[in-house]
Amino acid sequence: MEAGIKGKSTVICDENNCAAAMGSGALKVFATPSMVALMEKAAWESVQPFLEEGQGTVGTLMNVKHLAATPLGDTVVAETELTEVDGRRLVFSVKATDSAGVIGEGVHERFIIGNERFMESVIKKHS
Repeated sequence: MEAGIKGKSTVICDENNCAAAMGSGALKVFATPSMVALMEKAAWESVQPFLEEGQGTVGTLMNVKHLAATPLGDTVVAETELTEVDGRRLVFSVKATDSAGVIGEGVHERFIIGNERFMESVIKKHS
């Protein structure tokens, strides 16, 4: 896998992903946790086709700024670009926009894992 892989994910700001519904605020605007989740989705989906069978990625770092509010009914688009591959560590630049422009940007890090082994370690840890 090499740097340069791009991802994109889209959602409409609605009652289910607004700050009031997510518990991250009282207003009906696109929630920061929803923006982060959309960025993560764009990132993991972009690299999944390049992984071996049984592999996946997990998010380990998200450093973003939520720069502007998005009202209900507007479309939010998250775009990612893989900027660094360091063994199993993947670093992405992330950006989210709505119809008025950039609403968020930052850096996201994921690690390549073996899905089955990862889940076994999670279950063992919580047994």
